[in-house]
Amino acid sequence: MSEDTSTRLNKFISESGFCSRREADRYIEEKRVTINGKTAKMGATVKAGDKVAVDGEAIKSRKPTDKPIYIAFNKPAGVTTTTDPKDKNNIIDFIGFPKRIFPIGRLDNPTEGLILLTNNGDIINKILRAGNNHDKEYIVTVDKPVTPEFVAKMSSGVRILETVTKPCFVQQQGKNVFKIVLTQGLNRQIRRMCEALDYKVIKLKRIRVMNIKLGDQPVGNWRYLTQEETETLHQLVAESVNTEDASYFEEAAETPQRPAIRPKPASGRPKGAPAKPKETFVNPKSASLRKKGAAGKTSRGPGKPNETTGRNKGATGKPGSSSGRPKGRSR
Repeated sequence: MSEDTSTRLNKFISESGFCSRREADRYIEEKRVTINGKTAKMGATVKAGDKVAVDGEAIKSRKPTDKPIYIAFNKPAGVTTTTDPKDKNNIIDFIGFPKRIFPIGRLDNPTEGLILLTNNGDIINKILRAGNNHDKEYIVTVDKPVTPEFVAKMSSGVRILETVTKPCFVQQQGKNVFKIVLTQGLNRQIRRMCEALDYKVIKLKRIRVMNIKLGDQPVGNWRYLTQEETETLHQLVAESVNTEDASYFEEAAETPQRPAIRPKPASGRPKGAPAKPKETFVNPKSASLRKKGAAGKTSRGPGKPNETTGRNKGATGKPGSSSGRPKGRSR
């Protein structure tokens, strides 16, 4: 019996770097995917020599020599986490990266902070699936003083969206500021949790995704992950479940948008990766946006943003850990 070398269609599209596996499923459901000119069905497989297209655009297998791209971006408020070129504030055009990439999850428009982008669609489900318990850490400013009662309720779970949120680590950072570490990702979770307790979020900033920290990276600035960060990230997701039914990232869009075809870099735009992993690129748009006050200055907030030991007043729950354990969707 000959060995079956076929690949599931959603996996084939995802591994090509076109989009995430979940988005690929949606394109298939919407009958936007074809195999050899015929509309594909859910569960279809791709064999060597098959021609796959999404909206008529050919999907090509990634070459063995193509290296995965991993970028850490400090998203300003006002930038939309979408690949839709029709949105003039879309994150892809803002960054202006010369190769096709797409965000891992979402941060809503008014939220700022760390978001990862990649061309490796296969890793997305492993990072986003709530069952894999990967940490996402945020600094939150609310409209009135944070109380011990508020901290206790937030950390033990709040009823939103016909469910109760998972217990999480919450620690007061200032009069109106607290830190929260989530492992699940319900739609607009932090904002909804605060609203349920009669609080309003004034500012929301993500400062960590698993082992990747925002640190003092400027607003509107992107950088490549270091080799150490990339290796640790892969260790953390090594035992993660990679399923097509990965839970929705908290800010997941109801309708995924097909990644825009990136034009060739214009003269003056960086071509390819910087010489060293720690080098960064600031899109001129970010400076313009900051001048308009849409993003504001980068702020670490009171205390160290990734400090999870030594509880301050009002701390409760278990601290999140960003390293030291090989295992891991937004507000």
